[in-house]
Amino acid sequence: MAEDTQREGPPPFERPFEGEDTKQRVYGAVLHAREPMTAAEIAERADCSEESARTHLSFYADLGIVIQHEGRPVRYERNDDYFEWRRVNELARDRTVEELQSRVSDLTDRIEAYCEKYDADTPAAVDALEYSPERVDEVYTDLGDWATAIEERRLHERARQKAAGSTAPSHT
Repeated sequence: MAEDTQREGPPPFERPFEGEDTKQRVYGAVLHAREPMTAAEIAERADCSEESARTHLSFYADLGIVIQHEGRPVRYERNDDYFEWRRVNELARDRTVEELQSRVSDLTDRIEAYCEKYDADTPAAVDALEYSPERVDEVYTDLGDWATAIEERRLHERARQKAAGSTAPSHT
């Protein structure tokens, strides 16, 4: 295989942003961070200078993509509210009100089925260890799916409301 031949598949796990420009590597490092990080920590993950990381982090903070926590040292974290807002807008833009309503309805049916199956109102109310060892994996899978369905329904309903509001006739 020639050296200049592009390889298939994702980059190695140790270097997940290989081949990206600095701005994208900093963005990726912030997205993958599980807790607030310093510019130096982000720079290390993004394989760039601390100053370059600070420049891009400042830009992302101005856009609301990251939250900047003042202090010594300054720390940065992903702004989950921004990504939720972006997802809701994307759904509202790409789907009709009817499609969104249908999805909300389907998710509601799935959630209600889990409520009945586990005789509980939420996944948190279920103690998976009360089930036989043979069923524990199934229960955990169901609880994860149930929690995901609840979150997806919330996002789709917000998108439906947004889409319905933007298509409502003007009363002026």
